[in-house]
Amino acid sequence: MLKRNFMICYFTLILLLFCAEAGLPQQKIAVHADRMLDVRSGQIIQDVYILVKDNRISDVGGKDIARNVKVIELGDMTLLPGLIDMHTHLTLDLVGDWYIRPVKETAADLALRGARNARKTLLAGFTTVRDIDSTYFTDIALMHATENNFIDGPRIVPVGHAITITGGHGDFSGFVPGILEREPEFGVADGREEVLRAVRYQIKHGAKWIKFYATAGVYSFEGPVGAQQYSEEEMKVIVEEAARHGLKVAAHGHGTEGIIAAIKAGVHSIEHGSMLNDEAIRLMKKYGTYLVPTTYLLDAIDFDALPPQTSKKAKFIKKFARESHRKAIAAGVKIAYGTDACVFPHGDNGKEFAVLVQLGMAPIEAIRTATLNATDLLGVDDRGIIEKGRLADMIAVRGNPLENVSVLEEVQFVMKDGKVYKMPRKK
Repeated sequence: MLKRNFMICYFTLILLLFCAEAGLPQQKIAVHADRMLDVRSGQIIQDVYILVKDNRISDVGGKDIARNVKVIELGDMTLLPGLIDMHTHLTLDLVGDWYIRPVKETAADLALRGARNARKTLLAGFTTVRDIDSTYFTDIALMHATENNFIDGPRIVPVGHAITITGGHGDFSGFVPGILEREPEFGVADGREEVLRAVRYQIKHGAKWIKFYATAGVYSFEGPVGAQQYSEEEMKVIVEEAARHGLKVAAHGHGTEGIIAAIKAGVHSIEHGSMLNDEAIRLMKKYGTYLVPTTYLLDAIDFDALPPQTSKKAKFIKKFARESHRKAIAAGVKIAYGTDACVFPHGDNGKEFAVLVQLGMAPIEAIRTATLNATDLLGVDDRGIIEKGRLADMIAVRGNPLENVSVLEEVQFVMKDGKVYKMPRKK
């Protein structure tokens, strides 16, 4: 009997080890393509082999480094590091009845939608995202789900609930009193004590960044789109408390006064930046504040399909946003890539690159916004470039993105953490 029990335990252990190993990336593998883009030098390197061990790049070089290992042959393609989108909303899709969905859906609905959109985003070549406002901490649940390989998705940097004034852009307005009235724990906070509690509560439940709404917005039913919503004093409380916990802060900002107040308060990124004047640009350069312009969405929005109040605000902001982004790029403001995916379909994240080039960036500069610049803003040094020791996050596209940046809209190969999620379709 003892021997029988021993044998059962032994074979059970073997089976568990086999299953565990089956779910891990292959121990050693090589990826070969005709070209690789070195995003630091801006040069195309020919005939490159990348050796991957576990979830890291162990070497980059010629054919000799790939002896005795399985090689993934990509042929006439260009390898790049996995892309980073610094402004997504994975749990949202602003289509159909989006404006009444908050009173109809549960956290489970949001999480399931988020799982679908996470996979779309990964297959579009984005191996890291900063998901920059969610409800019921579903973004943090998605982060855990991707980390534990429950779902396919990018690495997720969550903020929990973005922090907003009562009735502000991040509050659910337009309903009768008593419907979706939220407390600081869920991001709606006024005054020093409440914003302090709101920040601490997001951090308690897993936020890796903090976001607040410095100004009014488009997809909400409050007043003028550019109006400042938090005082500079309240903004400073948010930034200082986040800093005590080692977290950075992003500020949604359309209007000039709110943007300037947020920069002075010490935020690390301005989201949208639709109405930048010379003073705002000067301060962004002085403090090293990043702009995440989310500029493609101005082409993607069907303004006439929006509710009248939001349509009016969207048309108003469009008159200023592109010129603001153009001026910021020309002045040398630091730019990080972000899309606001949810306003347009998830998976179309790559369409921001072509617009950045239209606004004056060279293709390599646009690509750096989603690689080196994004890692600088995130404060990480383990991704964003194909080099020895970095995470094995990489993509491949047909053609040369330095000649036609739009090829990044059709990513053919995706590897994250040493695991292949997408292979090129045979022609």
